Amino acid sequence: MNELPQDPMMLYSAVNMKLRDRYNSLDELCEDLDIDRTELERRLSEVGFEYSVKDNKFW
Repeated sequence: MNELPQDPMMLYSAVNMKLRDRYNSLDELCEDLDIDRTELERRLSEVGFEYSVKDNKFW
């Protein structure tokens, strides 16, 4: 996850921007960027965000 911000709020913003602009799903983003989905979700859940498949973004 080196190409994504380390700060949780910046990570949240960057991931949602990528999901909105470029990827149809979290799985697609993680596969393309070679990111561990479990680790990404864990980091964002630690600051209160959860992924919505329906909306394709973190809340």
